[in-house]
Amino acid sequence: MLATARHAEATGWDGVWVADHFMPSMGDPGGPTNEVWAFLAGLAVATERVRIGSLVCGNTYRHPAVLANQAASVDQMSGGRLVLGLGAGWQENEHEAYGIALPPVKERLDRLEEACQVVRYLTTQERTTLDGVHYQLKDAPLNPKPAQERLPLLVGGGGEKRTMRIAATYADEWNVWGTPETLAHKCKVLDAHCDDLGRDPAAIRRSAQALTFVSDDESFLRSMREAQLPMASMIGTPSEITDVLGAYVEAGVDELIVPDFTLPPVGEQRWEVMATLLEAARPHRV
Repeated sequence: MLATARHAEATGWDGVWVADHFMPSMGDPGGPTNEVWAFLAGLAVATERVRIGSLVCGNTYRHPAVLANQAASVDQMSGGRLVLGLGAGWQENEHEAYGIALPPVKERLDRLEEACQVVRYLTTQERTTLDGVHYQLKDAPLNPKPAQERLPLLVGGGGEKRTMRIAATYADEWNVWGTPETLAHKCKVLDAHCDDLGRDPAAIRRSAQALTFVSDDESFLRSMREAQLPMASMIGTPSEITDVLGAYVEAGVDELIVPDFTLPPVGEQRWEVMATLLEAARPHRV
């Protein structure tokens, strides 16, 4: 992960994102999984230019006041390059394995909404008092504050009634998995929530990710398409990937995030694929 992050910075990528999990959701549950905040702290000092962020922190794992303190410290360490990604939490196997409560969906979303308030207030106010249903703060400080005057808060998730309305209310950025068609629809939903709340939709940056397989080997690409993997909308030759990226841009997506687990192992083959993706994205970069 560190080698890939450093290579991404050296070759012109814009950001490095780290998932917040303690074990894989599929396959071997004992597979290697780095803790997000330990790793982001390392990235803060191992890189100099790229944005770094959590994609996304599960709100069930940490009290949001603790999370805000962690984020502020890492933002300071990075010189103001952090994006705090936050979501309601979902992965059942790690909640069960570690004895972490996983409330019903409605409660998780209620908690997420309050958590966004906690993070926003603590990172912008000298002291915070909040009498919420799930979180109570009393004259709580956060010092030092993030290096950025407004720490970017990213809300992750595609639930159209609650999650995206929470994003429209509190987020600086929003993220969801999906195809260009899915993102075109979701962006319209987000815009509608913003209009309803009286917020400028352009104030929220939009990002997405999809399983990515780029190659000139037609037999490999055919096998990937025939596998019918979910969220695998980025399958094709370099020119085909350029077209797909254009469809994301037309859908309203500002940033496309490439999952590293769909790339070849670390080494020359991975670097070649990353270079190919950068070149495919060149016509759409701003």
